[in-house]
Amino acid sequence: MDAAAARKKALSLLEKRDYGSAELKARLLEKGVDEQDADSAVASMVEYGFVNDANYAAMVARHYAARGYGAARIREELRRRRLDRELWDAALEALPDGSEAACALFRAKLRGCTDRDAVRRASAALMRRGYSWDDVREAAGRCLAEMEGTENIE
Repeated sequence: MDAAAARKKALSLLEKRDYGSAELKARLLEKGVDEQDADSAVASMVEYGFVNDANYAAMVARHYAARGYGAARIREELRRRRLDRELWDAALEALPDGSEAACALFRAKLRGCTDRDAVRRASAALMRRGYSWDDVREAAGRCLAEMEGTENIE
């Protein structure tokens, strides 16, 4: 496959979804493009503005934050998509505070039950979604206080 065919293949891949430069190169290599042509095609896509790693990292971070994932899980997704570590921090700093999302998710996992096992299961669910222990503890404290306040009003 020559350089022109590699660029055409890169454009074809980019029509379907966005890629970071390293991820696009890996995908081109999987499709049988030799390494030199893949490098050239990726450089062309970056030059044309079709590939921008910083924008892609921010987009991925926003997407997973909107789906209720915490910083650790988002970091793992950025790593899996072969983005540079320098871009991770900038993408995560641009996100809004996740404490509201953590509290909403914690409340949903409790389903109105506040016994010790339900709190433990809800906390574990948040940890699996990438929230830090501090975020989980804060969400648990806020949600349980709100639920106790509601019970006292009735």
